[in-house]
Amino acid sequence: MSTKPLKTKVSITLDESVVETVKELAEEDDRNFSQYINWILKEWIKNKKKGAEK
Repeated sequence: MSTKPLKTKVSITLDESVVETVKELAEEDDRNFSQYINWILKEWIKNKKKGAEK
């Protein structure tokens, strides 16, 4: 039985200012860069879905 991977590796291009800000925020939140990006996107999606329900 094969299991589906929980994460998918992707490559994106970001503005340098975004990268620096996310790195700082991730460090303050004791997360690595990738974890923080993932968390930000999950929160944004959750909020977007809530807005669509209105």
